[in-house]
Amino acid sequence: MAEKSFSDLAVGDTHLREERISGEAIYDGIFLKLKHDIVRLPDGAEARREYLTHPGAVAVLAILDDGRVLMERQYRYPIAKACLEIPAGKLEIGEDPLLCAQRELLEETGYTASIWSFIRRINPVISYSTEFIDIYLAQGLIEGKSQLDAEEFLDVFAAPLEDLLRWVESGEITDVKTIISSYWLDRYRRGLVLPKSL
Repeated sequence: MAEKSFSDLAVGDTHLREERISGEAIYDGIFLKLKHDIVRLPDGAEARREYLTHPGAVAVLAILDDGRVLMERQYRYPIAKACLEIPAGKLEIGEDPLLCAQRELLEETGYTASIWSFIRRINPVISYSTEFIDIYLAQGLIEGKSQLDAEEFLDVFAAPLEDLLRWVESGEITDVKTIISSYWLDRYRRGLVLPKSL
């Protein structure tokens, strides 16, 4: 049987959808909530689905005037590792994503930016979370003093894109938002993609 192309599949998704029958909240944390639902599958059978609801987040690809990328090194408890990543943070309920991005850049790095553009929205863990991350490009950076939260500890540094790409390829960078942003920036600098002006 011949493989179908994507255009052959672009006839809607009704035949793939799962319908929620019932559900319950299993855990209600500070910002993560664990849900357990019973769904009806496309063939009529029932199945269980467990997933986390998340308020969403932002990430900032901040570029210094010399072209280097503003980076952070932060310990991530779930994987017990200090990770290299771009500045980011979660949205407060009802918060405008751009305002959140501006706030997070200032709080974590001390920088503000005079030029903001929207890159794209990503869903980093589609199999078990509602989380999305809106990625912004920040340029025209002005240095200031960081305003870290009481429980936040991180190193801020700048690196050329070539280092980021090398760290991605070597596995030193495993953070998905930073990987996507690094590849996007490489394509942007080669004139293959453009951000959305705000």
